[in-house]
Amino acid sequence: MVQTNSLKPKIIIIGGTTAVGKTEISLKLAKDLGGEIISCDSMQIYKYATIGTAKIMPEEMQGIKHYMLDFLEPNKEFSAGEFAFKAGEIIKDIVKRGKVPIIVGGTGLYINSLLFPLSATAKRDEAYREKLNNILKTQGKEALYKMLEEIDIDSAKTLHINQTDRIIRALEIYKQTGKKKSELEKTKTSPYNYLMFVLEDNRDIVYERINERAKKMVQDGIIEETQNLIKNYNVTAASPIMKAIGYKESLEYINGKISKEDLADLISLNTRHYAKRQITYFKKMEGANFINRNNYKEILSKSKNFLGIE
Repeated sequence: MVQTNSLKPKIIIIGGTTAVGKTEISLKLAKDLGGEIISCDSMQIYKYATIGTAKIMPEEMQGIKHYMLDFLEPNKEFSAGEFAFKAGEIIKDIVKRGKVPIIVGGTGLYINSLLFPLSATAKRDEAYREKLNNILKTQGKEALYKMLEEIDIDSAKTLHINQTDRIIRALEIYKQTGKKKSELEKTKTSPYNYLMFVLEDNRDIVYERINERAKKMVQDGIIEETQNLIKNYNVTAASPIMKAIGYKESLEYINGKISKEDLADLISLNTRHYAKRQITYFKKMEGANFINRNNYKEILSKSKNFLGIE
């Protein structure tokens, strides 16, 4: 596929919940369209975190180039704005070489930041973030949430009180720009011409896959992987990777809070809850096409039509 420089770059997005089958569909699509895959997963970016993130292995990539995997030290922070910038540079390169950029992942915030980057308007303010984090520590998450309600009630309604990172970001945007995050989103335009599929499947089937994935995680050594991250890579309970499902539960086991027998069940339960939140987020995203993962012919046909190829 050749894209002219005068047009917005065309990208295809494959989103959906954990265990719905994004990897399988994206590999098929990449082979059929001459595409390359940019991972959009906030935890698969971390080195040495493989079992807990269900990271695709090189031997599973079927010769398809993958980006944004396994590049960051596990004790480092990485924002959605940084993802949008890095992924944007990769998209330019893929398009320049006549390939199709395929964005694949379940981190809706990263996808949204790529499509509608607010980071160009409001940059990270470390001093203000430190102030907000001090409020969080001393007064609690309720105080932070109330601050957001007072200046941007519409953004507050879209967030749970526990989503403190996103609450802080919304407050930061207001401080930097004088505009509400919700207002910026209403007037946003994307630098990309995009086609977004959100994969669906029978809920019971997805939940069964989640259950099996959780059991396999424990069998494959998620506890040992967590111990390795803590011992060798300066990872603590406060590190971003420890917020990932699999690692935080393993840490509870390591600290004697749960039994090994309960570990897989807790991972599975938390993953199912996360899958529900993923669906809720994707339903709010502009241009999301929900489609059953088994309808690959339709996905391929719509993609070809979007790209203008036979």
